Amino acid sequence: MTSPKSRIEHSPHTHTMSNIYESAANTLGLFNSPCLAKVELRVTCKGISDRDALSKPDPCVLIKMQSHGQWLEVDRTEVIRSSISPTFSKVFTVDFYFEEVQRLRYELYDISSNHNGIKEADFLGAMECTLGQIVSQRKLTKPLLKQGSTVSKSFIMVTAEELTGNDDYVELSFSARKLDDKDFFSKSDPFLEIFRMNDDDTLQLVHRTETVMNNLNPVWKTFKTSLNSLCSGDHDRPLKCTVWDWDSNGKHDYIGEYQATFKEMRGAMDGRQVQWECINPKYQIKKKNYKNSGIVILNQCKIIKMHSFLDYIMGGCQIQFTVAIDFTASNGDPHNSCSLHYIHPYQPNEYLKALVAVGEICQDYDSDKMFPAFGFGAQIPVTVCVLFCVFPTYVYGCAGIQGVVEAYQTCLPKLQLYGPTNIAPIIQKVASSASQEMHTKEAMQYFILLILTDGVITDMADTREAIVQASHLPMSIIIVGVGSADFSDMQMLDGDDGILRSPKGEPCLRDIVQFVPFRNFKHGSPAELAKTVLAEVPNQVVDYYNNKGIKPKVPSEFESSRTFAP
Repeated sequence: MTSPKSRIEHSPHTHTMSNIYESAANTLGLFNSPCLAKVELRVTCKGISDRDALSKPDPCVLIKMQSHGQWLEVDRTEVIRSSISPTFSKVFTVDFYFEEVQRLRYELYDISSNHNGIKEADFLGAMECTLGQIVSQRKLTKPLLKQGSTVSKSFIMVTAEELTGNDDYVELSFSARKLDDKDFFSKSDPFLEIFRMNDDDTLQLVHRTETVMNNLNPVWKTFKTSLNSLCSGDHDRPLKCTVWDWDSNGKHDYIGEYQATFKEMRGAMDGRQVQWECINPKYQIKKKNYKNSGIVILNQCKIIKMHSFLDYIMGGCQIQFTVAIDFTASNGDPHNSCSLHYIHPYQPNEYLKALVAVGEICQDYDSDKMFPAFGFGAQIPVTVCVLFCVFPTYVYGCAGIQGVVEAYQTCLPKLQLYGPTNIAPIIQKVASSASQEMHTKEAMQYFILLILTDGVITDMADTREAIVQASHLPMSIIIVGVGSADFSDMQMLDGDDGILRSPKGEPCLRDIVQFVPFRNFKHGSPAELAKTVLAEVPNQVVDYYNNKGIKPKVPSEFESSRTFAP
């Protein structure tokens, strides 16, 4: 039987294409280095100086990792309003590699209440260290340095905790009734903080709820946290829970507190409510007939067994990888060396580098390694094609990433680059396949769409609608911006800065889009591009199937039937 790869049409330049593919793979420096452990990092700052005498700062911390001499943002904390000594609830989870020096940089910014952008924020200081230093000390405290390496009076403390094998999560729903009223002209604006008592009697913030405005009987949003974060797997570990009345100046009014354990919380698993009296110790001493400052109620406690990414992969789930390439005229004439599609005999262009960087990793999780590849924005030869196959029409997909590279270069001379830059059709096409998989109610196929484009898309409304609909499906979208265009408008498709909504206002069910400009990785190894854009995919896979209640198959069921392409 003829192999799929032999059915691909080859041009006289096949040998050159292979050289380009090998060159791209070599320049990427791709490697497979298993992490020794996963580590949770938590951040606290002390003594942040007031830049504005009339108000306190609104701090936010960025965490960056160094790669080939460049600092790349990994994640950032929430913004805490009006605080000089914030304890952030955001937890950074990073892979710890014993054999690597993993350099970290923490940058502190004052985010104006008028915007949440870092570009216009005030830089308050930075601290650099290695992950090894944090792990070895478990709690690293260092001063923040300003420009010119001057030492400020501000300090940052980073606490490390290894993630144990207890990867279960717990879903909790809290409310309260008859809380004390701390405001003169309105009712209290309560929020709840839950702290874990550590073995050294220190407190670790686990979760901070949202603020419910002007309400003495608040119902806070259901939240999810790992049992490891909540109680380190110890169901009898004390938890300190504090209720505050939020104030815009950061001087929140203390309402009261109570102590609980997860063992007590489990009482709400069978549909019953668990209640605690919220006590203000000062009132308890001063007020003769004092009973409490309100009642806090746990309405629901649900343990969620979280399966790992490898559970699903080893259970037979395949990653279905699809590529879509931008062939609009703004890329430039492919025969011109300035074109983004220019084919150099030995030096891969940015499209090929990005394709190989992401594809080399994804193809390891696809058994047949046949990848559908599409183009958009071209004329073939006189008809404008919204979407067309890069591979031969009688073969559904290209044989491996090398096959995609060869098909790309085979079709390129036959195209007239045109426009517009519409990506909604390719999202809808992959979503159609993902929709069929969703109806099987099994974890068998998860779809990743890689879109390579040189400019801002022209069908933004349709694209937003397509992404929102795709967020309900087993699907993730990676968009890599190639070239030097202004991609600032594309950031809205990435849900990191807020929830993406359709033109009708429907929110994304999950954050499934990752957008990065290739130029951020141009001077480093493109392997870092793959790390960045694929970092969220394992969690996206797990979140989708866990939220659907779909368990992975037992690996033994597939050991005799699964075959992998060489």
